[in-house]
Amino acid sequence: MKHCLVVDDSRVIRTVARRIMEELHYSVEEAEDGMTALRAVREKMPDLIFLDWNLPTMKGVEFVKSVRGQQEGGHPVILFCTTEADSTEIASAMAAGANEYVMKPFDGAGVRAKLADIGVTI
Repeated sequence: MKHCLVVDDSRVIRTVARRIMEELHYSVEEAEDGMTALRAVREKMPDLIFLDWNLPTMKGVEFVKSVRGQQEGGHPVILFCTTEADSTEIASAMAAGANEYVMKPFDGAGVRAKLADIGVTI
């Protein structure tokens, strides 16, 4: 079973993302901030990271750079989940190593479509 790390400071968003990813047959781990998420990544590199843009303790872009700099850091698919509509901000996330992004609010169909767009088999 593939493993997903959901990183968001909102319990509601984590719950919705968990439900979607479990429907897609992922085991799911949650983190409410960047530092907790980095510890989780060091313990077990996930196959997919569902990542909030604004996190306590660090920005999502900083988290992406940190993950991509680790051994096996190129492995996980990183899907940003954001309210940021600024194309410059989105471009910076993609340049840092994010694979794709979804806008909040999101649903299962939107997440599946984004994952399919980048070649993630479901």
